[in-house]
Amino acid sequence: MHIFCIAQIFFLKNVKIKEKLNDLEEDNMKTTGKLYGIGVGPGDSKLLTVKAVEIIQKADIIITPKTEKKDGSVAYNIAKPYISEKTEILPLVFQMVTDMDIVKKQWVENRKIISEKLEEGKNIVFLTLGDPMLYSTYMYIFHALENSDYEVETIPGIPAFLGIASQIGLPITEWEENLLIIPATASPEKIDKALEACDNAVIMKVYKKFAFIQEELRKHNMIKNAVMVSRAGLPDEIIERDLDLLPSDYKPNYLSTIIAKRDVSHDKN
Repeated sequence: MHIFCIAQIFFLKNVKIKEKLNDLEEDNMKTTGKLYGIGVGPGDSKLLTVKAVEIIQKADIIITPKTEKKDGSVAYNIAKPYISEKTEILPLVFQMVTDMDIVKKQWVENRKIISEKLEEGKNIVFLTLGDPMLYSTYMYIFHALENSDYEVETIPGIPAFLGIASQIGLPITEWEENLLIIPATASPEKIDKALEACDNAVIMKVYKKFAFIQEELRKHNMIKNAVMVSRAGLPDEIIERDLDLLPSDYKPNYLSTIIAKRDVSHDKN
């Protein structure tokens, strides 16, 4: 009887030890999730890359960046055909303000949210318009996590201006021509000097600075060969081919890009 009891005690101890070892192994096997920054392109859902679609379909969480809490996400609507109904949608606000204290506070808050989800082992997709590495909201999170232990992978997308150029049949650069890419939010001095030196220009974020940009294009002999496209690739897309005739108080959509080429014939005269 005593021998049986002793054997039973040893058996139970061995079971508990094995259970603890299994728990330790499970803890060691737990891995953090991975963050993917994915560019959804200029607007047409069919322009996403094959790799982007594959990752979106397998994602645990889709982050949809917005400029305000009440705004919808254009990037989400573009990628929506490939998002599973079971995938968690996580809207995050990234306000477009010049107050860096507000911006930094928001970065910290959003980084904390994303880090917590990654610690849970969730694979996360951060959607962004165009390409993630070109004037993208994704840059905030990329820089916040690039020196961390979290794994981050960036999947390129077609930038809006390249989608526009192909759609309207306008070669952006030829032969030895140079190309300027600049936001209209840059300082007037910087924009003026840049336009003076370039052959071709892509001007982004023009919605609040149209009057100034219009005058700059006239000044640098680029207005005749300038096209502005708003909400490229979307159902309500607007194409303006004669910027010289638009009133100076014209208010283009937030998603507006200008492609301009210098009038070489005017320069020769």
